[in-house]
Amino acid sequence: MSNVVLITGAAGWLGGLLSHALKDDPQTPNVQLILVDIVEPKAPEGIMAVTIKADLTDKTQIEALFDTPFGIPDTIYCLHGIMSRGSEDNFDLGLKVNVDSVRALLEITRHKTPQSQPIKFIFTSSVAVYGGALPEVVTPSTIATPVGAYGMGKLTSELLVNEYSRRGFIDGRIIRLPTIVVRPGVPSAATSAFISGIIREPLKGLESVCPIGDSLDSPELDLPSWLASPETTIKNFVIAKHVPASKFLPYTRVVCLPGFTATVREELQALEKVAGKEALAFVKFKDDPTNRRLVSSWPPRFDNTYPLGLGFVVDEGGMEPIVRQFQKDVAAGVA
Repeated sequence: MSNVVLITGAAGWLGGLLSHALKDDPQTPNVQLILVDIVEPKAPEGIMAVTIKADLTDKTQIEALFDTPFGIPDTIYCLHGIMSRGSEDNFDLGLKVNVDSVRALLEITRHKTPQSQPIKFIFTSSVAVYGGALPEVVTPSTIATPVGAYGMGKLTSELLVNEYSRRGFIDGRIIRLPTIVVRPGVPSAATSAFISGIIREPLKGLESVCPIGDSLDSPELDLPSWLASPETTIKNFVIAKHVPASKFLPYTRVVCLPGFTATVREELQALEKVAGKEALAFVKFKDDPTNRRLVSSWPPRFDNTYPLGLGFVVDEGGMEPIVRQFQKDVAAGVA
C-alpha cells in the first residue's frame, strides 16, 4: 500500500512535528514525505523524503508537487497559511494564500486523484471561524460567523473542502485547531501568539508583553481561550488521517479538535506555580484593543463529545502540566 504524504507549510513548527510523527506512526509504514513550503523544509533523519521550496500561489509550482519521484500522494496535509494578525493587517495577501492557493491545490488534487480512491485532504482550520453572538458551549451544529479576515479565509476554504468531498473529488478532513500552547521559537504573527509568549519567554528569563489588560489585577485577564498542547495536537493530526470517512457526520467534514478552557489569569497562575514569582515578573502589560477584540471573538468552550467519539484525544490537567513540560524542554535545550 502506498504511503505518500504531501505536507504544505512543512517548514513551519507544526509541519516539522508532523513529519516526525508520521515517521513514527505504525499505521503509516514506509512513509514517503513530500515536504513543501515557501522556504525549503528540513526532513527528519532516516526517512524517505523530498523537500521543495515553492510558492503555493503559483499553480505551476503546485502541479510540480504531484510529479516527484514518489508519484501521486495518497494524503495531503494542507498546513500553509497567513496567520491571524497577518491576515487582518494584509487582507489581500491573506486572501491570496488562505483562499486562492487552497482552492488551486484542491482543484489540482481533484484532477490528480485516482478514480479508485480519492486522495485524503486534511485541512487545518481554526476556532477563528467563529465570532459574534455564540452559545456558551460550541457544538457541531453551531454556525460559524467569523469577525476577522483570518477566520473568513479559513471558513471559505472549509466550504470548498466540504464541497469537493461531497462530490467525491477528495476525501476531506477539516480540523479546527484550538490555540496551541506553548509554541517554541520566536513569536509568530498570530493574534494568539501572546498566549504562548507569556509562558515561553519568562521560562527563558526573557521579558514578554501581554496585550490583554494593563496589570496583574486587570479584569481583562479573565479572558478565556480554547487551548491544546503541541503534543496532543500532533497526535490528533495523525489520527485525522486514520478516521474512516464513514464516521464523519453526513453533511460536514468539520471536526473541532478537543481542547480545554483556560483564562489568561490561569495561565499566569500556572507560570507562577511552576517557576515562581521571578518568572512572573518578566510579564509586562500593554493593552492592544485590536488583539483583544479578535481573541475575545473566539469561543472559549466546545463540546468534545463528537471528536472524542471519532478517536481524537484531549489534554488532561489544564495549564500546569503543559507549563511544566515546556520548562523541561527549555532545560533540555529543545524549546
